[in-house]
Amino acid sequence: ISGARGSTGGASGEPGRAMGRAPPSPGIPPKRAKVTAEQRAAEESPGRLAAPAFVRKLKNAAIGTGCDIRLRVVVVGNPRPNLRWYHNEEQLAPRGEEYGTLWIRDSRKDDAGVYTCVAENERGEAMTSAVLAIIDMEGKGHMASSASAPPPQLQHPH
Repeated sequence: ISGARGSTGGASGEPGRAMGRAPPSPGIPPKRAKVTAEQRAAEESPGRLAAPAFVRKLKNAAIGTGCDIRLRVVVVGNPRPNLRWYHNEEQLAPRGEEYGTLWIRDSRKDDAGVYTCVAENERGEAMTSAVLAIIDMEGKGHMASSASAPPPQLQHPH
């Protein structure tokens, strides 16, 4: 008898305990929401103005001479931000490429350097930068790239 009462008591206790465990889970939705907060803001309220924000930023890269590379960003904002691309702080002329994309084709050593994308609309601006290193594939023996220069502190012994 006591065994049977214990099992029914245990069974009826389980759901209660499970329900008791449920309340802490509201901590989960905010985490999920944070990932898509920017995209949701853009989708949910098309009428609401928003300053640009990079969902995908530029990443540092290294390629060999003669190679192609696509620099790509994903940016949100309302109205849709204008994008300006820079190479070593010099603005690049628009090339009619896909929004958020900059192609560097048949790369040369002088393509190496810092690439920056600036997104701007009437609500503000955002910026992302990355270094592109070009490795000299023709010379094979020596590397000619802005990233291969030794750090200055090694050139001047104290």
